[in-house]
Amino acid sequence: MDGVLIVSKRISLLFCLIFTPGSRCISLLSVGIPRHVAHGQSTVLECQFDLEGKKLYSVKWYKDGEEFYRFVPEETPKKQMLYVAGVNVEIESSAENQVKLLSLNLNSTGRYRCEVSTEGPPFETVSEHADMIVFVLPKGNPRITGGQARYQVGDRVQVNCTSGWSRPAAKLKWFINEHQANRAYLQRPVILESQTEGVQAVILGLEFTVKPKHFRKGNMKLKCLSTISSIYFRSNETTLERLDKVNTEQSQTESSTKLGGLGGRVAVAASLLFAHTLWAMAHCE
Repeated sequence: MDGVLIVSKRISLLFCLIFTPGSRCISLLSVGIPRHVAHGQSTVLECQFDLEGKKLYSVKWYKDGEEFYRFVPEETPKKQMLYVAGVNVEIESSAENQVKLLSLNLNSTGRYRCEVSTEGPPFETVSEHADMIVFVLPKGNPRITGGQARYQVGDRVQVNCTSGWSRPAAKLKWFINEHQANRAYLQRPVILESQTEGVQAVILGLEFTVKPKHFRKGNMKLKCLSTISSIYFRSNETTLERLDKVNTEQSQTESSTKLGGLGGRVAVAASLLFAHTLWAMAHCE
């Protein structure tokens, strides 16, 4: 925005020198328009200017070419607002150098311009603009689904990370033990659309074959990071345990031994029951 502002100043200065030689020209010192704002929040647009001793006629604000606020010191009332979709001005907090917008929504996204004019003759007008984008931020952290609690080398990991509903769609990244996952492990992102709310959700799959390097001290940590520009950073993570084949075989052997011991005790009990039955039959005769 700074580069555009400098060009605008030079153009207005050139115009002033050509059409009003020998006079001092008004200029915009700064125009403060936030680039990104969260849905439902408020913001303040600022317009600082130097009149070079001239008398202010008006300060006007536009969205996408439509005027929504004006400050004219010689009129009553000095401050006026005009209806423009997506623009809700708080008139009490607005003045000649700023205008406050409330309850921003998706319709508030657009190009905003400040225009300053002096009384004449000669009349002078300078203006500057910038774009503002309203974001719908996800509620909560991304969700990790799928997979299992324990893995052994050679197993296949298949998990998904799903972002919350937002506008624009969030960007997802997978990390394995704090290192960004190899691109070859990533599945193609799936973008879900909400036709009624105008928001989106993203699903990013992670799939790879477990190798010894994936474990650190017997654990493997998977983390999913969800971001939107520079205003939203949320993550979720899960820790997976290593399951060794030796432990698995030992568990199976112990289970077999227990079953074998149980079978032997059952056989002994059956033999005693059979002997007792024969003794009872002999005495009955």
